[in-house]
Amino acid sequence: MHMSNLNEIIFFSSFLFFISLMLGIDLGFFQKKNHALSFKEALIWTMVWISVSVGFYFLIRYQGNLIHGSDTIAEIQNRIDTYHHPIDITGLGLQESINLYNKNLSLEYITGYLIEYSLSVDNVFVIVMIFISFNIQPKYFKRVLFWGILGAIIMRFMFIFAASALIQRFSWFLYVFGVMLVVIGLKMAYDFLFAKKDQQIDTEKHPVVRLVSRFFRVSHDEHAETFFIRQQGKLYVTPLFIVLMIIEFTDVLFAVDSVPAVFSVTQDPYIVFFSNIFAILGLRSLFFLVMDIMNRFHYLKMGLAALLTFVGVKMLLHSVFKISTNDSLIIIASILVVSIVASNVRNLIIKKKLVQK
Repeated sequence: MHMSNLNEIIFFSSFLFFISLMLGIDLGFFQKKNHALSFKEALIWTMVWISVSVGFYFLIRYQGNLIHGSDTIAEIQNRIDTYHHPIDITGLGLQESINLYNKNLSLEYITGYLIEYSLSVDNVFVIVMIFISFNIQPKYFKRVLFWGILGAIIMRFMFIFAASALIQRFSWFLYVFGVMLVVIGLKMAYDFLFAKKDQQIDTEKHPVVRLVSRFFRVSHDEHAETFFIRQQGKLYVTPLFIVLMIIEFTDVLFAVDSVPAVFSVTQDPYIVFFSNIFAILGLRSLFFLVMDIMNRFHYLKMGLAALLTFVGVKMLLHSVFKISTNDSLIIIASILVVSIVASNVRNLIIKKKLVQK
């Protein structure tokens, strides 16, 4: 086995072990009983996951070359060529090359994380609708979200490395992703401006409900605390299980836009995976946090539409007009800041009008 491949296995295995440990702490010490997370608990765990994610940025910033075991100029250049990193190490010494390579990797990671975490907010809105539509009690939210996130990690792993293999084999596949992102971004903007609000989920005609009903006996006991129950000696799935399957299905749909969006920043599948996983891991605490503030960011949806359109256009023009990783980060952060500030200004105007009345 080549030494760089061994280093990738060691680094990746260590990463998975760390993630499993963090999930174990979350589940073991904070989920011994079913209860809805308070705003304070959600805020604390959101800050914990954000801090861990930012800490990983610094790990990559100073030790990122260990991901692929790149400790020579030739190996670093090979990674730059393979994943089309927008940097040039010509004429630089080994340490200078490692520093520049690590700096770029860390910027790609944090930009991908920012994109993925921002899009997760939109995912949260949909999950809220799912829980409301199926009348799931708040005390069961954490259990469903935990297993939903676990399934999402596995599916993202398969999706990301399969997409990377396609991009490496067929370079034109990037243009497919670019078109997809522009279309999704424009559709999101159209839905924000013209679509009907408060769209409900049909709990009987949803394709996942139909699929599950075809292969399993379904219990309609809305108070069931587990995913499976036995009734009269027969095994049934509960509404909790159906909701879990719908959340997994929803994550697949969201992965179709979020994963290609991160590939617009970096073609290194490990960086894409790391940024995705940290954003997903923060999704559960973010869910309870957003439930309390979901109506405060009215223009965030429009900001996400602009974000997806930007990264889609960037991907389509990558061969004729290159945008540095640093510039991409600034543009993406600016889009999100503008949408949040505009939302807060709108809230202040509405509040002022209510006070005047």
